[in-house]
Amino acid sequence: MESTTSQLSDINRKKIFMGICLALVPTGFSFVLVSNILAQLKTEFILTNAQVGYIGGAALWGMAVSLLTIGPFLEKIGLKRATVGAFVCHLAGVTFFLFGSLYAGEPNAFWILFMGAIGFGAGNGLIEVAGNPLTAALFPKNKTTKLNHFHAFFPGSMVVGGLLGFAMVEVGSVGFLDLGHWTTQIAIIYIPIIVYGIMVLPEKFPKTETAEAGIPIGEMFRYTFTHPLVWGLIFLKMITLSLEMGPSRWIPEVLLAAGVPGILVFVWISVIMVVLRFFAGTFVERFSPTGMLIGASVLTGTGLFMFAFIETGIVPLLLAATVFGCGIAYFFPTMVGLMSERFPKAGSLGIVLLIGFGFFAAGGSNAIMGSIADSYLPDALNVEQTVDVLEQVEERFPGYIDRAEEAAGNPEEVAELGYRLADVQNVYERSTEALEYYRENGELDGILTGNALRSINDLTLAQEQELINEANAILRPADNYGGRMSFLWVAPVAFLVAIVFLVMYIRDKRKGGYKAVDLTGSDA
Repeated sequence: MESTTSQLSDINRKKIFMGICLALVPTGFSFVLVSNILAQLKTEFILTNAQVGYIGGAALWGMAVSLLTIGPFLEKIGLKRATVGAFVCHLAGVTFFLFGSLYAGEPNAFWILFMGAIGFGAGNGLIEVAGNPLTAALFPKNKTTKLNHFHAFFPGSMVVGGLLGFAMVEVGSVGFLDLGHWTTQIAIIYIPIIVYGIMVLPEKFPKTETAEAGIPIGEMFRYTFTHPLVWGLIFLKMITLSLEMGPSRWIPEVLLAAGVPGILVFVWISVIMVVLRFFAGTFVERFSPTGMLIGASVLTGTGLFMFAFIETGIVPLLLAATVFGCGIAYFFPTMVGLMSERFPKAGSLGIVLLIGFGFFAAGGSNAIMGSIADSYLPDALNVEQTVDVLEQVEERFPGYIDRAEEAAGNPEEVAELGYRLADVQNVYERSTEALEYYRENGELDGILTGNALRSINDLTLAQEQELINEANAILRPADNYGGRMSFLWVAPVAFLVAIVFLVMYIRDKRKGGYKAVDLTGSDA
């Protein structure tokens, strides 16, 4: 439905909306391409597993920083300045990251890569900060549908970026250009950045809804922080985003442990999300946002139960992925739409708190699901084989540690060794901890043993490839079992959330149906 507000009369809504949608593409690209190059970075820069993990997580930290520091003051800063900030951070972050290639092998190279990842992470966060309120301001009468369209570009870009990264590695060198090298993969992110910059930066932007309505920032803060239903919705968002991102993080790993290419299932789920979000308008009109969230919760729980009980087989697992993907597709954008339509007076602050607390909880859900999986790990481990692998580490790795200590401080000798002291030391310490627990208690500890076997699997050490393969063969089926048990524990939460949304749906029906609050005429 077209808006008739005066501030939109001289604004090119279609161009700005398409541009801000394309601005999500660098976010999706950075998520999958950085993950795709971590192994290259570890080898080329001689990084430890911990350092590689920090680089992979830096994009999320940069996103969180920009969400929490800029988001609450968006009404003061303005939508256009926030978008310009995103463009600058994206460009600077990618450039700084690539700049690290000049310092491969030097100690400060890690910090260059880390700060580059923080930079484009900040750009990703600013697009979230600006994009959600901008969409609401551009389409005040059709927020939930348009927010679903906006958020379709994130999983879509992850699919395109993932397939692109895979293809570049497979093709390899074309003439003088190595398409599979990490610098080429990261440089691809420049393309969507420049495209969205050209599209949106010259345009005139609308004000946020609260700014247009003349609501002071202080009043927005007071309303948001004192309204119990706003915090109730934020709490629900924490649960729904955990149900989406927690299992989504583990599904590829669990399926890979069963010998199924988990990345294919992940791509399939992302494709489903893209398609359903583009057709969200039909579901909004027929079921209302609360009705959609009931269906989303039931389908998510059903999909998780299916993943818990289906051990292998690409066809049944794709069926489970289809049910799960249909469930989580509408969680994120519909929750943002619900906040914007029911509590517009909370403005960008309400949206930022919704997303920020949601991501915080989702990060915690990863750890919780991991702990559940590890607690079941010993039930699926072959004790004799596991202890034998750990004892091989205990016997041979002190020699690797001694050689790494002798080479410390000499980059050429370290490069010749092919491993870092911290890597082999980490494997040795984790393995001896797991062995010590076993010898004292007569049983394996899931967390200690899982960490020890994973540290062996992550090791790049040609001399111990047979040991690495043996550890992988032991761990894969156990990880699959533990992961499926974590899905079994999480699935009931989705049905509890469905009950909450059902209560909201019934309450709306009794009041004549779902109605969005108009800032100009009513209050939440």
